[in-house]
Amino acid sequence: MVTLLLSKLVTWMRKQSGTPDLRALVYMDEVFGFAPPTAEPPSKKQILTIYKQARAFGVGMLLVTQNPVDLDYKLMSNAGTWMIGRLQTERDKARILEGMQSASGQIDVKQLDKRISDLGKMQFILQSAYVKEPLLFTSRMTMSFDAGPLDKNQISTLMADHSARMPAKSETGSPVKSSAATPEESANESRVAPKIDPSAAVYYLDAAAPWAPTVKAVPGGRRLQAALIARVHLSYDHRGAGVKHSEEWEAVFFPLKERFDSAAAINVDYDDRDLSSRAPDQAVYMLPQANLGSAAYFKEARISLRDYLSRNRSMSVFRNSKLRLYSRIGESRSEFESRCLKAAENNADSEVAKLKDKYDASIDRVRSQLSDADRRIRELDADTQQKKHQELIQGAGDLLKGLLGGRRRSISLGRAASRRSQTMRTEERLRTAEEKMADKAKELEQLEDKLAEDITEIAERWKSVALQVEEMEISLDKADVVVDDLSVIWIAVA
Repeated sequence: MVTLLLSKLVTWMRKQSGTPDLRALVYMDEVFGFAPPTAEPPSKKQILTIYKQARAFGVGMLLVTQNPVDLDYKLMSNAGTWMIGRLQTERDKARILEGMQSASGQIDVKQLDKRISDLGKMQFILQSAYVKEPLLFTSRMTMSFDAGPLDKNQISTLMADHSARMPAKSETGSPVKSSAATPEESANESRVAPKIDPSAAVYYLDAAAPWAPTVKAVPGGRRLQAALIARVHLSYDHRGAGVKHSEEWEAVFFPLKERFDSAAAINVDYDDRDLSSRAPDQAVYMLPQANLGSAAYFKEARISLRDYLSRNRSMSVFRNSKLRLYSRIGESRSEFESRCLKAAENNADSEVAKLKDKYDASIDRVRSQLSDADRRIRELDADTQQKKHQELIQGAGDLLKGLLGGRRRSISLGRAASRRSQTMRTEERLRTAEEKMADKAKELEQLEDKLAEDITEIAERWKSVALQVEEMEISLDKADVVVDDLSVIWIAVA
């Protein structure tokens, strides 16, 4: 019954025109068993079809389950809005977080994990592509008067008056089709899709795709114009810079000319969900100038795209040649300069340490000489004071003896002169020692000043080196460009 109902819904849905507005919402409670991760019940295909394609037709789907592990991961990754209540097991919580991260890739898993664990009764977290941060809300206590599953008689009773609302039928018994406007075709148009080389996949752009306005796609339009959409893998490799980086380049080429023009690329960030394999009803195809039925056209387009990207695509990094440093992927100039400054400071510290080792021997020698000179001065000063004291005492004694015995006066005067001479020599040695000490003190001061000047010069020099940052381009070789996909898409332009 569920499979039949969903199948009818899909059939009806595909007859509708595209719209960005919500036209209908499909709600399934207790979805356990209808779309399991491993088995393939008939209902699973229909549910996945609605999840992947229904939004282009204005149809949404709401699934409810108590155990997220019972849902296929493709459903989890295609969901746009989540309402999460209290979960019973860690497996359920891990599955929810994995699915949400796969869907958006921008959620804070740790923070959301904690918030889910802290949920109380009747509390839910709303996570949606349309809100920046998860929202907490509380539901009211409700009582359901639902009688449960219906039997056949109850279904018949509920559907008794349905015949009055059934669409009128033609004489042949088939439903009368609506008279939707069918676009008229001109000389360069056809209701039959032009031949496309089998090597290229063919899709139809979902008008609800985020980048559809870039190519001026018309929601609900039926006049289709061909375009090419490309997904290219680029590999940047630079051994010196330590760069080994890959990125995906995606673009659409529209409108197509007779010859493929790589420079006409319109960069888009497309998802496989933006493309449908089903053409809109009553479509009219504008015949392209490009020979899309030829394998040679697609081969030439791939070669042209590879050559164009290898010539024009590059990646910028910052380099400091003196420090032999390169910026990391995603590192800004200011961040790289800060790292260079730190490396330069480390180099300066190392050079200063070597310089101090060189100066230490000279400074230690002068300090030792200064200490010796200080000790010598103290010794000479003490000797001078002692000699002066002795000279005074002995001079007084000789004077007294000379007064009492005149004959010895000449002898006393000779001794006094000798003592005076000794004292003067000691004083002279003291002055010499003091001058030597002053010279050593000056020499020590000069050494320390020179060391400080050299340290300042080293710091300034390495600071200047740190600021010598230049931008460097890492180019691509042809082998670094791999065209993963080059497909035809039809875009509704009217």
